[in-house]
Amino acid sequence: MLDIKFIRANAAKIKEAAKNKNIKVDIDELLKIDEARRESQRKIDELRTKRNELAAAAKGGKPAPAQIEEGKKLKEEIADLEKKSEEIESQYQDLMEKVPNLYHPATPIGKDDSENKEIERIGEPTKFKFTPKDHVTLGKELDVLDFETAAQVSGAGFFYLKNELALLEFALIQFALEKLVKKGFTPFSTPDLAKSFIMNGTGYNPRGNEEQIYEVKGEDTSLIATAEITLGGYLANKTLREEDLDIKYVGFSHCFRKEAGAYGKESRGLYRVHQFSKVEMFVFSKPETSEERHQEMKEIEKEIYKELDIPFRVMEICTGDLGGPAYRKYDLEAWMPMKDNWGEITSCSNCTDYQTRRLNIKYKTKSGQTEYVHTLNGTAITSSRVPLVILENFQQADGSVIIPKVLRKYLPGKMKVIKRK
Repeated sequence: MLDIKFIRANAAKIKEAAKNKNIKVDIDELLKIDEARRESQRKIDELRTKRNELAAAAKGGKPAPAQIEEGKKLKEEIADLEKKSEEIESQYQDLMEKVPNLYHPATPIGKDDSENKEIERIGEPTKFKFTPKDHVTLGKELDVLDFETAAQVSGAGFFYLKNELALLEFALIQFALEKLVKKGFTPFSTPDLAKSFIMNGTGYNPRGNEEQIYEVKGEDTSLIATAEITLGGYLANKTLREEDLDIKYVGFSHCFRKEAGAYGKESRGLYRVHQFSKVEMFVFSKPETSEERHQEMKEIEKEIYKELDIPFRVMEICTGDLGGPAYRKYDLEAWMPMKDNWGEITSCSNCTDYQTRRLNIKYKTKSGQTEYVHTLNGTAITSSRVPLVILENFQQADGSVIIPKVLRKYLPGKMKVIKRK
């Protein structure tokens, strides 16, 4: 959420950001409602002052009939204005939640993900001297991946990891956690549910984005789509000390996404599923260090995938693919032979103070000022797309799959290869 004072002073800039982010919000209507909201509060304050003055005048003695009548009238007027004010406030909050964050000057202007900009490439698409198989076929032949049974048990879009691939999931988690703890991140295993206040605060609106979020019926909670939500909510309504910043967390959680509508286009296999595990980085920073932290997180993601020996490229995300909360965002896209193309495996966003204004997370400067902290998030590992990439890029002519060297120490017997049973 942006500061309303900033919106009033920069309406044209906000309109441009919303347009380029493909987010529909009527800024003129917001400013009109904001003015009505302030005028309503001014009138309520005036009437309350009159009521207090009337009470003070009658103090110590019996009020005159005229004073009693005037007191009743003031009470009714205040109650009527307060009711109207609640309606105005509701309209105001609805519009404020739709206002997107601004974007970094270096962010490419573009309509959608087709206009994201490649800024770096590590490795090249994998070449095979045989006809490669996709991960769905490999998973079935190696008895490590089961979609059919998962569909019977849970529905389409779910999966079982079995045998070596189940072990590989935990090896990936250990690999990522060990690396990030060494870099000063505090490890968490987070809840898989979050209240609406936290969901909305981080920019995931269960009711406004019901196509993607699983809301728990009859409860004020939803299944989380990422540990960004629960890690971001961990310090909600807190005021921190400047000397305690920057704070770095890394969280493991399960993630739940409906992946409905346009998101379901690429539905084969592990690329888009309804549930997966993820290791997520989250940072609370001072405003002046958030850009530096963002670059650091991008470099950590690159380090992870370099060590896994997976070919990838780094993308600067354009305005039309940026989303509401993000100020700047990078994706890492790995080579996916199944797609014969690159596919997203991580994202890394700087959300500035957009989330903390909603979550009420501040810090007190050494000079005594109170400011909002900045938040950043970045994917380390997922249990869906990373196994996909490993199966497809490390497959051999005999149908086996080589396990990346960096993961072997986390596996029983330092396993090197997945073979047919």
